[in-house]
Amino acid sequence: MMRQALLIFCLLLLVTAAAAQPNEAKKTTASAEVPRIKPEKDPEAERIIRERRANAQSLLISLASDATSYNDLRLRARTLAQIADVLWEADKDRARVMFRKAWDAAEVVDEENRRITLDELKRQQTQRSNVAVITPANIRGEILRLAARRDRKLGEELLAKLTVEKQQEATETADKNRNNFSDTPEAITQRLNLARQLLDSDVERAIQFADPALIGINRDVVDFLCYLREKDAAAADRRYAALLARAAGDVKSDANTVSLLSSYLFTPHVFVSFDGGGGANTQSSGRIGPPPEVATDLSGAFFRMASEILLRPLAPPGEDQTSAGIVGKYLMLKRLMPLFDQFAPKETAEALHAQMEALSNGVSEETRARDDGSVREGIRPQETSENREKALLDRIDHAKTSEERDRLYVQLARLISESGDVARTRDYIDKIEDSEIRKLVRAYTDTTMILHAVEKKDADRILELVRTGELPHVQKTWALAQAAKLLSKTDSERALSLLDQADAEARRIEPSDPDRPRALMAIANTFLLIDRKKAWDAVYDAAKAANAATDFTGEDGVLRAILITKGSSSIRSSSAREFDLAPILAELANEDYNRTVELARLFEREAPRATATIAIARAVLEEKKK
Repeated sequence: MMRQALLIFCLLLLVTAAAAQPNEAKKTTASAEVPRIKPEKDPEAERIIRERRANAQSLLISLASDATSYNDLRLRARTLAQIADVLWEADKDRARVMFRKAWDAAEVVDEENRRITLDELKRQQTQRSNVAVITPANIRGEILRLAARRDRKLGEELLAKLTVEKQQEATETADKNRNNFSDTPEAITQRLNLARQLLDSDVERAIQFADPALIGINRDVVDFLCYLREKDAAAADRRYAALLARAAGDVKSDANTVSLLSSYLFTPHVFVSFDGGGGANTQSSGRIGPPPEVATDLSGAFFRMASEILLRPLAPPGEDQTSAGIVGKYLMLKRLMPLFDQFAPKETAEALHAQMEALSNGVSEETRARDDGSVREGIRPQETSENREKALLDRIDHAKTSEERDRLYVQLARLISESGDVARTRDYIDKIEDSEIRKLVRAYTDTTMILHAVEKKDADRILELVRTGELPHVQKTWALAQAAKLLSKTDSERALSLLDQADAEARRIEPSDPDRPRALMAIANTFLLIDRKKAWDAVYDAAKAANAATDFTGEDGVLRAILITKGSSSIRSSSAREFDLAPILAELANEDYNRTVELARLFEREAPRATATIAIARAVLEEKKK
């Protein structure tokens, strides 16, 4: 019995020991683990960050005090608005005051810019049928976007100051500008821009904002309705139907009015107009989608309105006061006829074909043969480049004057330059007889091909164009810097050599020319990728150059290719942030804040110093959010 009891006891000990082993193992493992301890904050680093942020705010407040006395109202408005945007999180009340002061200055600037633009348009219209004007920046629009993004109530307050609240005045302005695609009344543009921003978050509120502006027929109104239809089709269709009724009853409506209203149904966000000389204006505001599916009674209302306007009797020779004229009306009929043939009643389409035939007697053979992108845009597939080239060559064979041949060779050179084919582009340019036009086209197409080569990241093509092209020094500098950027990872030695060439090219620019500091900034931005020390040196050089160039602001960097001849006009703009101060100074401020602040103080002129200070402060104050 004793032996059995002893045996049971031993078994119990073994079971207890076995059961205890996992717990012991867990304890051993747990004791072996290194406890996770949050890294301690560096008090000194935290103190430096706080001091830096306080210093940045102090810089902005001091700059705002200076900006209120700037004689340049455009600079005053932009500076105060940008400071307000950066300071918003730290001091909303102060920022609101700055936004309001910025708006007051911007009202004066925008009105003056509008007057200058209209004067330039009138001047060009007295010299030729086609015009090309670089539209000044819309300063109130910039301020409104910044303010409304921060505070909707403030945005409404600023918007209420626009003349759109005076409905009769806005209506008269809209009627006056109804057929001018590029000159929508300012108040309407601003209101609809803000309404478009609200569409993404509050459709009902967006409609409330927009309705006071939906009283005339212009591009911005129709474009807003295209965006609204994506959110609320019924609301958009009702307002569009009202526009159709208004257009049908207006004696001033013409072919361009019909084209404008056709956009809603057939080419959303794409607008085409023709002037009396056959010049085309094609504009696109955003993503080009398929035509919407609308009720047949709405599309029927459009075709009734359109046919009524397009079938109006022709004015006697020399008395046509419409925006399109006979030539523009003929081209618009040619553009829209496929829609009438497909969707309108048969008798309506036949009547319009007869109208087009009657108009053909009053236009040139070149106009009758025209079938370019503006005639096809959004309605028929675009011709291939090869077919367009063949058609132009055929027209050249039948051209009767050297002036007509030159116009066609200009079109050919522009067409081929879009593909980046240097040899063939220049071959067509060399066939232009007028030496002045030949020079203008060469400069335009060389810039176009440089932009194409940069987009394609083709360093060899860029360098070929720099070597052989008719380019101003600033464009050569920019192109060399772009080529160096492309080569920086694979051949740094060659990239540095190209930047040396770019520096030599930049210093050929006159010291008083603002393109000189722009060119040096492009070099400095490229050095950021290759040699940080040289980047600092290059920015110092740009700052010295800026002090000699009165018109350098340090922002709005852009490359432009401009071609204005008797038969055509084109302005192609491409953003060139490499010319601007903000990107590189923000980068350098993160590397050495105090040194960058000292660098900003080297700028003696108000505009670049303000641009530099705001860029540095923004980099510091927004770093916490990042």
